[in-house]
Amino acid sequence: MQINAIKLNPTNPFTWASGWKSPIYCDNRKTLSYPEVRNVICDAFVKVIKDKYPEVDIIAGVATGAIAHGMLVADRLNLPFIYVRSAPKSHGLSNQIEGHFERGQKVVVIEDLISTGMSSLAAVEALHDAGCNVLGLLAIFTYEFDQAANSFARANVDFKTLSNYSTLIETALNQGKITNNQLELLKNWRENPEEWGV
Repeated sequence: MQINAIKLNPTNPFTWASGWKSPIYCDNRKTLSYPEVRNVICDAFVKVIKDKYPEVDIIAGVATGAIAHGMLVADRLNLPFIYVRSAPKSHGLSNQIEGHFERGQKVVVIEDLISTGMSSLAAVEALHDAGCNVLGLLAIFTYEFDQAANSFARANVDFKTLSNYSTLIETALNQGKITNNQLELLKNWRENPEEWGV
């Protein structure tokens, strides 16, 4: 919120690429422009990886939002880095995974945010299909949609985020950025985002 990477506008909602109406827009790319902020994020990722996945061989970023954050983490840990496209390239080598990796390597995936979880899980599936052993996925932020939690559970993919929607809106309330009425509206949106604002 300090750098306006999070925009809350309950009365004039944003439209996501999916067509959903949303009172919130989260632009984690903006964090890269602020060295102190990106270092806090990188340090937090590194701590989780050292605690949960000390046997990791390689870091993978999900294109395009998490390429930079993934590279920062890989650099801090002195590990190789690869990134995963949403689909194979339509030209050249037709790669979906860019960079060098070996079958059987233990991978931690870095993502910028989780909404429905589908793009994150598609990246994990691509890595599995290429023979990688995905230990888990880490993201900066989650909207905490039930759909995402259920999808990760069904896919048996361990995931953790540095922050979440509940913490965000409570912090916004405490800082006077939203009212109690807007807090209720924001809670209602998270429970039924597909129908909200239609």
